[in-house]
Amino acid sequence: MSALPSDLELSNPREKLTKPVQATLSSLKMLDVGKWPIFSLCSEEELQLIRQACVFGSAGNEVLYTTVNDEIFVLGTNCCGCLGLGDVQSTIEPRRLDSLSGKKIASFSYGSGPHIVLATTEGEVFTWGHNAYSQLGNGTTNHGLVPCQISTNLSNKQVIEVACGSYHSLVLTSDGEVFAWGYNNSGQVGSGSTVNQPIPRRVTGCLQNKVVVTIACGQMCCMAVVDTGEVYVWGYNGNGQLGLGSSGNQPTPCRVAALQGIRVQRVACGYAHTLVLTDEGQVYAWGANSYGQLGTGNKSNQSYPTPVTVEKDRIIEIAACHSTHTSAAKTQGGHVYMWGQCRGQSVILPHLTHFSCTDDVFACFATPAVSWRLLSVEPDDHLTVAESLKREFDNPDTADLKFLVDGKYIYAHKVLLKIRCEHFRSSLEDNEDDIVEMSEFSYPVYRAFLEYLYTDSISLSPEEAVGLLDLATFYRENRLKKLCQQTIKQGICEENAIALLSAAVKYDAQDLEEFCFRFCINHLTVVTQTSGFAEMDHDLLKNFISKASRVGAFKN
Repeated sequence: MSALPSDLELSNPREKLTKPVQATLSSLKMLDVGKWPIFSLCSEEELQLIRQACVFGSAGNEVLYTTVNDEIFVLGTNCCGCLGLGDVQSTIEPRRLDSLSGKKIASFSYGSGPHIVLATTEGEVFTWGHNAYSQLGNGTTNHGLVPCQISTNLSNKQVIEVACGSYHSLVLTSDGEVFAWGYNNSGQVGSGSTVNQPIPRRVTGCLQNKVVVTIACGQMCCMAVVDTGEVYVWGYNGNGQLGLGSSGNQPTPCRVAALQGIRVQRVACGYAHTLVLTDEGQVYAWGANSYGQLGTGNKSNQSYPTPVTVEKDRIIEIAACHSTHTSAAKTQGGHVYMWGQCRGQSVILPHLTHFSCTDDVFACFATPAVSWRLLSVEPDDHLTVAESLKREFDNPDTADLKFLVDGKYIYAHKVLLKIRCEHFRSSLEDNEDDIVEMSEFSYPVYRAFLEYLYTDSISLSPEEAVGLLDLATFYRENRLKKLCQQTIKQGICEENAIALLSAAVKYDAQDLEEFCFRFCINHLTVVTQTSGFAEMDHDLLKNFISKASRVGAFKN
């Protein structure tokens, strides 16, 4: 068994948001793969075909990518057979990975060996590469030169997300269960012992009856976010990267108590530090900080979650990778920030970059220059069916129906409306009119509704989204209702919080109501000084004060 490297890192007023918020339930990660040095080995023609990619390895010298033809190619130094080609020969030209022919990648991660863990869209798990610590999960410690499907304890499970630490592996199933295997010297497998785990084992303990929604791995630790927004952690904690207020290792999952009352949506792990993103767009960080990777303005380690100030805009994405000391974040306004180890410099506060995505930070400034996630690339030329439909919205040249709203026309297509909406399926069935007058809803709201039927997304201010929420409730469009609630959550601020809370109560949007209530409580002093609070409906005010009192809002 090879020796484990011993280079563990040692300790050393929200802005008012009224602009439109883009909301979509599924979005691709777009980028230019040409920023990654290893892609200079590919021709321009080959680059045009790439649809997914991940750069990995101790020096960022290996890459796996998929093409528009659903073929998988690999390229690079092939350390420990991590390219999966059946040998350990390096390749300066892309070689097709035939053993995974026909498979579509849903999630991809890599360790320090490196070892590879891949989940397909069918929920299967394949592993290969370095295996001295059983991190491939196949019951051996022999390096895997070709992809091997891992089915032990996973045969009836659909894996939807994978994550790798340096020498251990973690997967998340569609039913919210987590399985781990591999190196376990610090309890990173979560089994309660420090014995290496050769095959997938379900992580239980505090997670036994929890539904996990996302996972992440640091070098030798693990994180899991459950559907209630709580964060559970286990493994190595020498730098405080578990956020428990101590430096002792944790062999079983433990809740991060310091985040009580904060609902976390995403977690990202660096080499020895942790970032989380809350549902209010706030970032917290903890763990190692010798390169300023916590973004706190100093280089002192933190064992408790510490807020990171990244301008006043809401954060919508955080990024870190277990093989680097770099952190990045993207705001709702599209600004990308980076901090930590950046090309040899220690950047101790979030620094505004000219990049359009966090992936570019890791391509240009991380050491090594590796991907923090599986990259997805937007095709430049080909228009999909969905993209073609988007172009035809409100196009008078092809429309066969127009809606007259507030004296303005909105152009649409009967067949698409009937396909996409139950309301139109019945109302347009025997209707041969080519003009429909609409007086129940405003022009911006009704246009946003029709555009949603073409695009699956909405772009509205939170105040306008309230009107669309009314329409979605009236037409029983549940998915649109969720998008409206998401937009309102992203656009909430002290000035509009009471109005949005009122709307949530009116339209029986219970999850949104709870979110708005918690926001009001967390910003109670400012909220109670707004005109919205002064003009609050009497019954709503009475219920608000009663509920706030029950949660201890007036103790001080």
